[in-house]
Amino acid sequence: MLDSANYTPRLQTLYADTIRAAMKEEFGYKNDMQIPRLDKIVLNIGCGAEAVRDTKKAKSAQEDLTAIAGQKAVTTVAKKSIAGFRVREDMPLGAKVTLRADRMYEFLDRLITVAMPRIRDFRGVSGKSFDGRGNYATGLKEHIVFPEINFDKVDEVWGMDIIICTTATTDAEAKALLKHFNMPFNS
Repeated sequence: MLDSANYTPRLQTLYADTIRAAMKEEFGYKNDMQIPRLDKIVLNIGCGAEAVRDTKKAKSAQEDLTAIAGQKAVTTVAKKSIAGFRVREDMPLGAKVTLRADRMYEFLDRLITVAMPRIRDFRGVSGKSFDGRGNYATGLKEHIVFPEINFDKVDEVWGMDIIICTTATTDAEAKALLKHFNMPFNS
């Protein structure tokens, strides 16, 4: 579906058709290049102590993250040895992937419309998790909320970090942009 020449993700079309104009009117930008847009989405699974005991756990996390992202995830390794945690340098500890362009919009669409409604006792995401430069970070306790993960074949349930990077200069602009994408903020 993504490799079709004339395919454009639904959220990318929404951004081009309505969100850009709404943001320009709301913040009074004089130039179209000032309008904030999504830059990238970074996904991360850290295995922690499980990866120290069994190195296959990091491989499992990488495979799950690859299935969720639709793009090959890379294994993250320890930068230095820490004897107290039984971690050695270059030991695999998790996986990460950076999404841009069409895959980024597709993932955000699946996150908001499919995965978040499947979270137990979900009341929205925090509206305070911005970094001061227009980037938003959130986490999931269970990666199995994504439909790409077969629940029967999962050996370990991983937590997952999701960082949404925008070109916005302030948190207010970034929050307005994500609200236009229907991000379910609770405050």
